[in-house]
Amino acid sequence: MILVGLGANLPSPRFGTPVETLEACLETFKDHGLTIIKRSRWYKSAPVPMSDQPWYINGVVAVSTDKSPRDTLKTLLEIENSFGRVRSEANAPRVLDLDLIAFRDLILEDEGKIEDKPFCVPHPRMHERSFVLLPLQDLDKNWKHPKLDSQLLDLIAKLPQDQIIEVIEQVSS
Repeated sequence: MILVGLGANLPSPRFGTPVETLEACLETFKDHGLTIIKRSRWYKSAPVPMSDQPWYINGVVAVSTDKSPRDTLKTLLEIENSFGRVRSEANAPRVLDLDLIAFRDLILEDEGKIEDKPFCVPHPRMHERSFVLLPLQDLDKNWKHPKLDSQLLDLIAKLPQDQIIEVIEQVSS
């Protein structure tokens, strides 16, 4: 599976609430050569690290594409930019955040940089984030981390207990 993590914690002047922005974002995927195969429910989660900024809405989608991993990430960054994403500082609030979580079973480390960020697949901190692992569980409870060789449920069991997350929406399809 090719996995994309989605998040937002600021309203978008153009699209509305974070959930409305994330839904609008998903509607653009096909125009960018990304076909959604399956999607998680939406989750509401506290910022990591904990801060006084608004809570996030998060989800994960499985997609198919003919693009390479590097081109897939570039496409995700283009979508973020088209939605008004501004990169000011690490962990800043945002109208849209898209992360390439995993690209099938590939392991790519230190593959250069994209927008001054190291390019690694799978995402180097995904296994530490409840806002990635719990939505991923909606897609495939048997998913296995390609680099850590760990089952999803084992990774979830090792999550820090201070990460607060709750389901806010059931997926209709």
